Amino acid sequence: MKIATWNINGVKARIDNLRQWLSDTSPDIVCLQEIKSVDEGFPRLEIESLGYHVETHGQKGFNGVVILSKLRPDEVMRGLPGDETDEQSRYIEAVFSVDGGVIRVASIYLPNGNPSDDPVKYPYKLAWMERLRRHAEACLLLEEPLILAGDYNVIPEPHDCYDPAAWATDALFLPQTRAAFRRLENLGLTDAVRATTDATKLYSFWDYQAGAWPKNNGIRIDHLLLSPEAADRLVSTKIDAQVRAWEKPSDHVPVIGTFNFQPAASQAA
Repeated sequence: MKIATWNINGVKARIDNLRQWLSDTSPDIVCLQEIKSVDEGFPRLEIESLGYHVETHGQKGFNGVVILSKLRPDEVMRGLPGDETDEQSRYIEAVFSVDGGVIRVASIYLPNGNPSDDPVKYPYKLAWMERLRRHAEACLLLEEPLILAGDYNVIPEPHDCYDPAAWATDALFLPQTRAAFRRLENLGLTDAVRATTDATKLYSFWDYQAGAWPKNNGIRIDHLLLSPEAADRLVSTKIDAQVRAWEKPSDHVPVIGTFNFQPAASQAA
């Protein structure tokens, strides 16, 4: 099974790219972020016509997360637990039946947090990360394959960035941000890409400004974090960097993990 994450940066603006990529790649589950659409505005029919179920958690003009799947989800949860006052649509989670059990997949759009000296935005980022850590800890107690996929807005290590000095004061790379990410990983989660390669200059985001794409001035901020049960079934990973060169691209590209799961026949689309 192929399970992917992609910050689409506006689904209506990228619908042609999304449909082309789905047709070319045929992933089984896709976690989208930053759809910038309310639920009823999502181009559901265009995606369903390709054989996908659509589960949305949208928000007008901002944020918004989606799970597309060739399997019917058994359960869907919208919103990250831990703060009932949080109205931002940044988390959706679904459970799917596979041979031998289930897998749990989440689409995550972690807050950016910039400017890092903002008295609201950066504390919100860190608080959201702590909520995610607590929820992930609870999920891990289930001892089932868990894939936390999304735009984390975190550069984990210096080699995940073209120029660490350029990002030194950015909320994506501050020591507090990276420490919070390590606390999440230290629960026993595996960074899928780094489990399969130590290569440098592997990026998932290139800014629209200053010729970042042709210069390969990128950063790696889109991640698949895996429970031990999911990491044991990981076969390979791929960053679909070529999508960044398409017409009207997102500034992010898909990150794909291939896993040794077989869909339960009764749950196939």
